[in-house]
Amino acid sequence: MQPNSIQFILDNEIHTIDWSKVDFPVSTTVLQYLRSIPKHTGTKEGCAEGDCGACTVVLAELTTENKLIYKAVDSCLLFLPAMHGKQLITIENLATKTPTSTELHPVQQAIIESNASQCGYCTPGIAMSIFGLYKSNINIDNQIVIDSLDGNLCRCTGYGSIIDAAKSACKTIDVDHFTQNEPEIIEKLKSINQSKSQIILTSKEQVYFLPQSLEQSLKLKEEHPEAIVIHGATDIAVRQNKTSVYNPQILDISHVKEFKHFSNTIDSHIIGTGCSIEDLKSFIHQYFVEFDPILDHFASKQIRQSATIGGNICNASPIGDLIPMLIVLDASVKIENSLTSRMMKLEKFITGYRSIDLKYNELVTEIIIPKKQSDIFYFSEKVSTRRQLDISTLSIAAGFRVSNDKKIDDVKLIYGGLAATVKNAATVENFLVGKNFTIETMKEAAKLIQNDFKPISDARSTTEYRLQVAGNLLLKCYHSVISEMKK
Repeated sequence: MQPNSIQFILDNEIHTIDWSKVDFPVSTTVLQYLRSIPKHTGTKEGCAEGDCGACTVVLAELTTENKLIYKAVDSCLLFLPAMHGKQLITIENLATKTPTSTELHPVQQAIIESNASQCGYCTPGIAMSIFGLYKSNINIDNQIVIDSLDGNLCRCTGYGSIIDAAKSACKTIDVDHFTQNEPEIIEKLKSINQSKSQIILTSKEQVYFLPQSLEQSLKLKEEHPEAIVIHGATDIAVRQNKTSVYNPQILDISHVKEFKHFSNTIDSHIIGTGCSIEDLKSFIHQYFVEFDPILDHFASKQIRQSATIGGNICNASPIGDLIPMLIVLDASVKIENSLTSRMMKLEKFITGYRSIDLKYNELVTEIIIPKKQSDIFYFSEKVSTRRQLDISTLSIAAGFRVSNDKKIDDVKLIYGGLAATVKNAATVENFLVGKNFTIETMKEAAKLIQNDFKPISDARSTTEYRLQVAGNLLLKCYHSVISEMKK
């Protein structure tokens, strides 16, 4: 491979982009690139911020066992260099074509037979989301289908027929031409990925660093402290799309395997910060099912398969979906530079509005969560204007330690969306400790929330609404915990 270039598979062939020979920025999105080349405009632009799904494509990536996994993602939120060493599959690739005929993929055929398309603008993205589900090799049910389509908007067809098409296509998974071509694709991807050297891409006034190891990442962070660090780019890409401001330096750590791991010790769960939200969702469900309400409604599947736990934490948004949950779980972060590492409680790591305790030469590499204790009961909820694919208006994550005589020994109440940072309701917590765990106690505690928070009114809700709902969530938390205690 030549310097200043990347390689990936498109249309079953190794595709090379050499920035010394092209005139577009390094951080051009996959969507922009596809729409600039012939015969790839089936991928549509609807919103350029990951909200509509019209730009959905599927990526095939090599696992450590040299097998392919398929993921539906939003191409408007992916920078081109992230494609290096992967297969990019678009709507044009689904059907099998000869000079005289076209054989539709089972997904496309199911959409036709279920009358699941009208105007057709969103249909390519919907087909790619269903194709991603088709290639996941899991037993589907109605909820799994809905979860796979929650990132695709359709304003004219109606979701009933689309869901029917997905269930019909995935009911019987046949060997398709992608499965037949996998041995060849795997060999091509292995040849691209055999080099472990870092890649540096430049175009005009932009430089893009693509390290292949943790060591390279930390060295680049130290040498280029001004570089914006990305992993999934689901936030940074939106800013670029909406403002046309291109970051001069980008450090993309999405190819570093050391960031992508889950493991368990005697007393903790250890999660690499490069793990996707979708993978985190599956992992957390095994141990803390009480947090499904947060993770089930985290953006959409396309975004969850790109966004990472580290990105959500380091963004330090007051409405970041993971942060309340992780603080209640008493999570810590591991922070490294090229010479040393340090540990810090997540609650201390976030220092203010979108502000974190991270030095110029450091990266957050792991999240450490203590294992669940049998006497702690958890609760979580996210409130938003719409249920699927929406930004949080406010959220709660709570942990109660209740004694055998139904007294509250300890409590953590962490709210998002009520202050400049994710914050605990200290006055309410102090009031609850030592009290009887009853609905009357919780009603009294709910009145004290206004002492801890002075939320603003904005486009999503008013101050009064946020405070009222915050109290209601506390009551819902009580009923949830009581129900769990009776099991």
